[in-house]
Amino acid sequence: MSVLPQALDILQPGGVLAVISFHSGEDRVVKQFLRERAAEWIDTPAHPNTLPNPRHYLRNVRRFLPSEEEIEKNPRARSARLRVAIRNEETIAS
Repeated sequence: MSVLPQALDILQPGGVLAVISFHSGEDRVVKQFLRERAAEWIDTPAHPNTLPNPRHYLRNVRRFLPSEEEIEKNPRARSARLRVAIRNEETIAS
């Protein structure tokens, strides 16, 4: 999904990124993308956990599922996943 990095590039500090996915494969891509950019520390041999993550852009990453009431009204909503994150006010330059 090339749109996720593009969306993050144009998102203003304090802006909200919301992504709805309907398939587990899509949700996995979104989850990994948000997790990488929300991690405060990189923990790899090339970047030990003492270095800040230059891509630490997001905070308050959350997942929302449809309620039972929503699924009852719209059965196709049962597979929907909404992932939301807020862009940090300050980011570390890469």
